[in-house]
Amino acid sequence: MFSIFTLFALLFAFYLTFHEWDIINPDKPFVGLQNYSRMMTDTDFQQSIINTFYFTGASVPLSMIIGLLIALLLNQGIRLRGLFRTMFFLPQVTPFIVIAIVWKWLYNGDYGLFNFYLLKAHLITQPLHWLSDQNLAMPAVVLMTVWAGIGFSMVVYLAALQAVPEELYEAAKMDGAGGIARFRNITVPQLRPTTLFLLVIGIIGSLQVFTQIYVMTNGGPVDRTTTMVFFIYQAAFKFYQMGYASTLSFVLFAMTLVFTAIQLWLYKKADQ
Repeated sequence: MFSIFTLFALLFAFYLTFHEWDIINPDKPFVGLQNYSRMMTDTDFQQSIINTFYFTGASVPLSMIIGLLIALLLNQGIRLRGLFRTMFFLPQVTPFIVIAIVWKWLYNGDYGLFNFYLLKAHLITQPLHWLSDQNLAMPAVVLMTVWAGIGFSMVVYLAALQAVPEELYEAAKMDGAGGIARFRNITVPQLRPTTLFLLVIGIIGSLQVFTQIYVMTNGGPVDRTTTMVFFIYQAAFKFYQMGYASTLSFVLFAMTLVFTAIQLWLYKKADQ
């Protein structure tokens, strides 16, 4: 099963990077490095890289920071902690396409709840076209992604916080350390492996973002939300350029590998 659906698919995709193929015709003419050369001058693909970095740079840190803040609150032993933890984690067990459809309805410019309550509160004077405005479309997608992702960060951080030895905090209190000092000198260092894990997983996932783009914006408006995976999808299954799409896929893989390697290297260097 692995050989057929993973290993063979990977090798065949690499083979296609040097060929042209439209899926329909059996012929696959050899084109050498033409696909790679085209990629270097493709301004649309370059824009998709910028969009992906924008999405990654906004969604990953926000999800981690908000998740950590919620974990810190739930770690205080408040009442109904299990209920709150379940509520925040619920989006993680909800099909992502369902979440995207619901948020697309919330963002609707004619009858969406966001515009309804913003108008009622007199925060805006006219409905906002969240998903069709060039300046609002990507922030709207980021907001939905952060909402859906904080539950995972919260649960992982909460587990890490509960594993921190209580003796460290007690010793710090005896030395006169305040809450901020304990957080900076004990909590943050103890959470470093967890933070690295969430950062690596978050970046890998955000570089492959597709579902919410496909459902909510379809890459628009004016390609402002076209990410790398969505661009690859269009090249393969809209324009039937499987060779070019395979080339872009391997570039995405290389970028993900490089980012992950850099993060692991920085983490090891910091521990030395």
